[in-house]
This record gives sequence, structure tokens and C-alpha cells, in this order.
Amino acid sequence: MSSLSRWGLHAALLALLCCSESGEAAFEVHIWPERLVVENGGSRTVNCSTSCANPDTGGLETTLEKTLLEDQPRWKSFWISNVSWDAVLFCYFTCAGEQQSKSLNVSMYQFPKQIILQLQPVWVTLGKPFTIECRVSAVKPLESLTLTLLRGKETLHSQTFSGGATDPQEARVTFNSTASKEDGLLNFSCQAELDLRSRGGDILRNISENKVLQVYEPPPENQMVIIVTVVSVLLFLFVMSVLLCFVFGQHWRQRRMGTYGVRAAWRRLPQVFRVQHM
Repeated sequence: MSSLSRWGLHAALLALLCCSESGEAAFEVHIWPERLVVENGGSRTVNCSTSCANPDTGGLETTLEKTLLEDQPRWKSFWISNVSWDAVLFCYFTCAGEQQSKSLNVSMYQFPKQIILQLQPVWVTLGKPFTIECRVSAVKPLESLTLTLLRGKETLHSQTFSGGATDPQEARVTFNSTASKEDGLLNFSCQAELDLRSRGGDILRNISENKVLQVYEPPPENQMVIIVTVVSVLLFLFVMSVLLCFVFGQHWRQRRMGTYGVRAAWRRLPQVFRVQHM
């Protein structure tokens, strides 16, 4: 074998060895799921894995409660429980003295359990203003919440909130309107929507109980005049009938008693008064 051939063989072996060592060093760490959103107090499974063939160590670092479910050299499964705040998980592995890690943001959410809808007032005159108010209990994240006021299937008003608070917050939306005939024919409701898609979740929806607005339509002005006139006439006739009954009653009583009534009244007078007039 020539010196040139021996040099080429050594170069090839050296390149293969270098590539093998560099491939072992450039390992990867994976975490699943890649995005995680958990209901307040809930639990989920998190898996950590690596491409290293023979890792030295591996595990999961977090401030949340964790339980090791399964332990394999290249794969580990953990149970994350009682998630009550936002946190960051770190999966790590050490391979050939080098450590690599992968992080995962865990978002805690709380969907409102109560959606309260109020109409003020519940009895309104046609053409007069009234207010629709919707209030929800503690919710998180507030910036993912949208409250929609509905009349039947029609959207009257929709509001998305801004926030960023770490604790659950209450939310409220109000809408002022003028009473129409249609308002008295359809139900009012409030829909709460929590969009968690950007955090790895779904869209959660809930709706309030239906409320009914009582719309009173006053009669036309000329009809009101007729009603007032009729009521006045009836009242006058009632008073006159009472007076006539009283007058005829007194007249009948006097005719029945005659002079006996006068004598009886005279006897009831005090004795002194009768003496003075005799």
C-alpha cells in the first residue's frame, strides 16, 4: 500500500471518529406536550426524552408538585399535580459530560362558574332606556375572556378584556339600549368565552340563564283622553247614586216616623231645657 493510500485511510478514520463523537455530543432534549394549559387545581402528564444513546442523568425541574411515573434511560414520565399558578418546567439530560435542557410554560386557567345577567329595569315603557349588565365570577387569564350580550341570537355587544394579573379576576360588561317592541318578544342572555388556543388549549364557552324584558306600550293620546273621560263619568254617576240613595233614605224615614219622631226628640231633651221653654 502506498503512502498516499495509507494517508487517505487514516484521514477517513479520523473523520469518522470525529463525526461520531460530535454526533454523540450534539444530542437533543424533547418535552411533551410542547404547550400546556391546566385548569386551576388540575393535573397533567409530562414526558421528557433525549436522543442521546446512553445519557448519564435526566429529570424534570419545577416548582409544581411532581411524581415520577416511569423511568427509562432515554425517556421519563412525570405527573404534574395541583397546578394553581403559572410555572415553567425544565426537562434536562446529561450526555458525555454535557447537559441540555428544554423548557415548557404551564398556564393555569380558571373558567367562570357563574354568569349573572341583569336587566334594569325589568319593566320598561316603550321608547325608554334600559341597561343590560353581565357579570362573571373569577376568571383567568382575563385577556382571553370575551363577554357577549345576546338578544335571541343577535349580538348586541361584545367585549374582550385586557389584563395580565396572576390571580383570577372578576369581569363585568354593561350595555345601554332603548326599549323596542322586539325587546319584549325575545330572550336576553350573556355568553362567556375563554379562548385558550394560543396556550395549547381549546375555546371554552358557557351561557347565562335567559332573561325577559317586560315592555309596556302606552295607549295613544286620544285613547287616553277617552279613558279619562269614561272614568270621570263613571265616578260622577257613582257619587250621584250615593247622594240620591241618602236623600231618598232620609225622606222615607221622615215620612215613616211623622210627628212621633218629633215627640220622641222632645222627650230626649234635658229637663232643664224643656222647663225654660214652657
